[in-house]
Amino acid sequence: MRPRGLVVAYLLISSGAVVQGQTTVLTLAELEQRALEHNPTLHQADAQVAVMQGHASQAGRWANPSIGYTAEEVSSSPTMRGGEHGFFFEQVFPISGKLSADKAIFERKAEEARAIREGQRLRVLNSVRAGYYEALIAARRVAVRQDLAALFDEAVGVSRRLANVGAADRTDILASEIEAEQARLGLEDARNEERRIWQRLAQVVGDPLLRVQPLAGDPDEGLPAFDLDVVMAALPRESPELRAAEAGVERAEAELARARKESHPDLVVRAGPRYNRELLDHGPSPVGWEFFTDVGISVPLWNRNQGGVAAAEAELRRAHAEVTRVELSLHSRLADVFEEYSTTATRVRAFRDEIVPRAQESHRLFMNRYQEMAAAYPQVLISQRTLFQVSEQYLEALATSWKAAVLIEGQLLDGGLEQPSLPGGATVAR
Repeated sequence: MRPRGLVVAYLLISSGAVVQGQTTVLTLAELEQRALEHNPTLHQADAQVAVMQGHASQAGRWANPSIGYTAEEVSSSPTMRGGEHGFFFEQVFPISGKLSADKAIFERKAEEARAIREGQRLRVLNSVRAGYYEALIAARRVAVRQDLAALFDEAVGVSRRLANVGAADRTDILASEIEAEQARLGLEDARNEERRIWQRLAQVVGDPLLRVQPLAGDPDEGLPAFDLDVVMAALPRESPELRAAEAGVERAEAELARARKESHPDLVVRAGPRYNRELLDHGPSPVGWEFFTDVGISVPLWNRNQGGVAAAEAELRRAHAEVTRVELSLHSRLADVFEEYSTTATRVRAFRDEIVPRAQESHRLFMNRYQEMAAAYPQVLISQRTLFQVSEQYLEALATSWKAAVLIEGQLLDGGLEQPSLPGGATVAR
């Protein structure tokens, strides 16, 4: 049998996909779908997009008109006879482009919120995928420790049989019993760790009732191959973090345009009918109904929003710097994750194809020789410990490799339960 076959035969005794009495398994696609439906951070991100879209719709609307009562020259003199009384209608007509500038700001914020939402979707999916592979490997660890516990129990039985015929002493029996008990404790630790991983996965999926169950999939297969140059080139094009930062620049540009319009005047029109009770010069009849109109604009004499423009210019510089920061951060993080993946993927192949099969074969040979009284128990003990250690190291490297692979394929995003960030920028002056 090839070394690969040995390790598969040893480590795949129970992958979690086949459990006695159960015929259904949970797939990664099903976990992802549940998370997309139930993870609360995605509902928050959706709400943020809707908030900005609502603000954009509202920002383009005219202010409501004012309607009221007006009175002038109110006097009890015989000629004024109570003065002029009437109603007025007042409306501000936006002629400076402030409404469209306000609308543009919130449209840019909506774009920023959509990029943040896409990033949060990837964070959730990456957390689910990482948890899925963690759970698969946790089930594998339980199976490996079950097998190792069985090997240690077998060593106890062999030691006792040899002691009955005088070929082993009490120290050999005690040593084998200690190792067997430690193996049972290690198995219980692995089961507790598996439950903890499933509890964390349940929270990301948004289903607190999710419990340990069989999973479809084989973590030994399917580790992707990456080309650093290709991944590095694709990352700026595909990263939601960078798209959000670029949308932040567009939003800051819109805010600067709005700040520059703040001192531009709008047209204010006030008009209406009124009844003038003042007597006419040539007779006893009052003046009667009149129509009046007032038209005005603000004059930017004292306040031209200099501070607001300066603040918006500073925010634009900050937004440009944020794009550069995100690009540098992405490349730095990718270099770290890629190095970790390359290192552990090499270890996975070495342990899977060479080290674990050889440790398994070494232990088998020492056990056979011990049963034939051709080897001392300390040699068996060393081979057992070696087999345990290399099996654990293999699973640890496998878990690290899958975590790094998920990050590389998922634009380096994680944190599926972290609150989504808010679109940046200051509130528009009104």
